[in-house]
Amino acid sequence: MFERFKKEEKIPDENFIELDMNEPIDCLCDFTYNFYWNHNGEKMELSDKIPNNNYTFQDIVEHLKKRNPVKINGDAGHRLCSSMGVDLAYFGGTGSAINVGDVFVTGDVSSRMGISLRKGNIYVKGTVKDPIGNIIEVKSDIKGYKKFISITEYLMEINEHNKTKLLDANLNGKELNIDDNRIRDTVGARLNENYEIIVNNNVDLSTGILMKKGVVRINGNTGNNTAALLNGATIIINGNCDDFTAVEMKNGTVIVNGNTGKYLGAKKTGGKIYAKKGNPIHPTKEEKLNENDRKILKNYKFNPKGFFKFE
Repeated sequence: MFERFKKEEKIPDENFIELDMNEPIDCLCDFTYNFYWNHNGEKMELSDKIPNNNYTFQDIVEHLKKRNPVKINGDAGHRLCSSMGVDLAYFGGTGSAINVGDVFVTGDVSSRMGISLRKGNIYVKGTVKDPIGNIIEVKSDIKGYKKFISITEYLMEINEHNKTKLLDANLNGKELNIDDNRIRDTVGARLNENYEIIVNNNVDLSTGILMKKGVVRINGNTGNNTAALLNGATIIINGNCDDFTAVEMKNGTVIVNGNTGKYLGAKKTGGKIYAKKGNPIHPTKEEKLNENDRKILKNYKFNPKGFFKFE
């Protein structure tokens, strides 16, 4: 079945699973199984068969974990490859990154492809609908396919990607500038190196989720759950946020040069939040700045006037 691919295209020819799509199916190659911990099987089970195929959703994820490739013949639905390349603790894993196989799509892909993506390549022949996830497009090594990789993987494993050509993004020293005007979720997810990611437009959900080191700077507005589960990094928003900013934040710094939205700091246990306006929820409360707070804001090129601290 592989004769249709030319040898120079480098598509894997061993241990290949193919899925034939009559219609787009959501959550293919989704390591979270549509955030199973939130729906507890009401939306999907790991053992559910993928329509029109003999494989379950779990079969595909386990196949990728063995570093084997998957090819989707047709269109893919929402949340393709969510948290791919993460050994998720919820399912008994370590929570760390793991190497995985590549995913190929011959058609189009619906929104939120690659949210919280950590490792693995995604190749797409068709179009990918916004918002996309924690991904950037790079020059493809396979004819006819666009290639997407994790922003986090690119930065944390830069030596492996030093010959990778970025499209519509530029790395200058420790600073990655993204200028493709695409709307993204989960920018910088799980980053644990001291790089700065700058996005020069609006983004959507969960910016900087689970980051431990580094900086994400958004020159625009963000959606819900900005800096969710932040654990040591810095998130800077030069605009407004939607609700649940810094939810379950553990450590780090959040600076919002505008309004943080409602339910600020829900279940927060540590870290500092600076914003011009916010509606905190217990245990987070609004306080005035002290001299150290002013120094922090000045270090990030902000005039402290008009800012409040939320701890």
